[in-house]
Amino acid sequence: MTTPPRTGDPELDRALAEMAALTAGFEEVRRRMEDTRGRGESAGGQVAVELTPTGSLAALHIDPRALRLGSQALAEAVMEAFGKAEEDVAGQSYELAKTLFEQ
Repeated sequence: MTTPPRTGDPELDRALAEMAALTAGFEEVRRRMEDTRGRGESAGGQVAVELTPTGSLAALHIDPRALRLGSQALAEAVMEAFGKAEEDVAGQSYELAKTLFEQ
């Protein structure tokens, strides 16, 4: 965190320092969010989905045994795993953002 230049006004200097600290906190949370991945599994772990915080698909794993489920059941398994990954990444993102307000 860089320290803002002094203005000579103690109240303004304090406000600027608080703003700089808050900005640094936001930047840290942003960096940590970029590394966050949500994961969801279904069909007994045969289908796994990994998402970024923006909801983009980061990874999809379909075990060869899952192909025996049939197309409809496999599609449902992918959707279920995707939903679980969404919940996971949303929960992680919430916890990260919450740290900004616990100081």
